[in-house]
Amino acid sequence: MASVFTHPAPAIALSVALGSNIISPRLAAACIAAAVLPDLDVVSFSFGVKYAESLGHRGLSHSLVLALGVASLAFIAAPLLRAKRVVAFAAVLFSVLSHILLDAMTTGGLGVAFFWPFDETRHFLSWRPIVVSPFSLKRFM
Repeated sequence: MASVFTHPAPAIALSVALGSNIISPRLAAACIAAAVLPDLDVVSFSFGVKYAESLGHRGLSHSLVLALGVASLAFIAAPLLRAKRVVAFAAVLFSVLSHILLDAMTTGGLGVAFFWPFDETRHFLSWRPIVVSPFSLKRFM
């Protein structure tokens, strides 16, 4: 199930595989945060934003534009993350993209707006083995 608890797994795996000489602990923490970041869009429900809208769940927050934007921030913040700029960019981009791809492999929802703002169509990958995570904490447990 793709959830806030499982989305960090690819970022953690990358950090462990490459080691702390390449992925500093600060960059590893940033990657974990970046892997969860797209799901902050659920806050929009509190403001009356509908799931299917651009600002809704799996809309702009699950786009390639957002992934590149967050990775660009990591590029700028690389000295603070104690990483080389290209490493910070690539690792954070990987982390956000892993979230987007995992959500595109789920069995439910409306799909992922990969190409927002150029195309608001929601997409799934053809292989969808991951059970969609419910929004309700009660149903999740």
